[in-house]
Amino acid sequence: MVIAGGHGQIALRLTALLAGRGDLVTGVVRNPDHRADVEGAGGTAAVCDLEAASAADLAEHLTGADAVVFAAGAGPSSGVPRKDTVDRAAAVLLADAAERAGVRRYVLVSSIGVDGVRGHTTGPDDEVFHAYLVAKLAAEEDLRARPLDWTILRPGRLTDDPGTGRVRLAPSVPRGDVTRDDVAAVVVALLDRPETVGLVLTLVGGDTPVAAAVEAVAAV
Repeated sequence: MVIAGGHGQIALRLTALLAGRGDLVTGVVRNPDHRADVEGAGGTAAVCDLEAASAADLAEHLTGADAVVFAAGAGPSSGVPRKDTVDRAAAVLLADAAERAGVRRYVLVSSIGVDGVRGHTTGPDDEVFHAYLVAKLAAEEDLRARPLDWTILRPGRLTDDPGTGRVRLAPSVPRGDVTRDDVAAVVVALLDRPETVGLVLTLVGGDTPVAAAVEAVAAV
């Protein structure tokens, strides 16, 4: 398993969950100083700048992986240009690298609300947030056109509250919050269910246990 954006808050939680059950996890990080955090979560760090690397460079870190997860993000303090270079272009780069390395399974962590900017030249009053949604939508559309076994997950507003293990997961749900703990747990469950390939799912906090929520969408 390879996680792009391996030092991110969802990625570190995901690494801990996967490593805790015995999976081998590589977290791709830009900053060598972040190695210790990835290793502390139970993974192995691969240093690769997704804004500067080629698909061939990144593919070297994907050799032998059974899946990739895109959990990278430019971060709330970044401007419009990096929404494109990270939230769109780096996700596209990971797909290019996965195809080169022969890794078919790809889970993209996107965002609730991306459909709201489809076809729009203007969006939310917050220019940077609008650029973020545009970048996420472009990454989704690129992935959906590829011959990969993709699943797209659109979480609601992320919080650092302790996970509840209960969510609402469906192609479309009302806006809401969701803990990063629960997002990571849902990603694990999606990876375990090949029936979720080709699904675009929205995730917020709810009343259904994670396993049951994923079972329900997998059975449709």
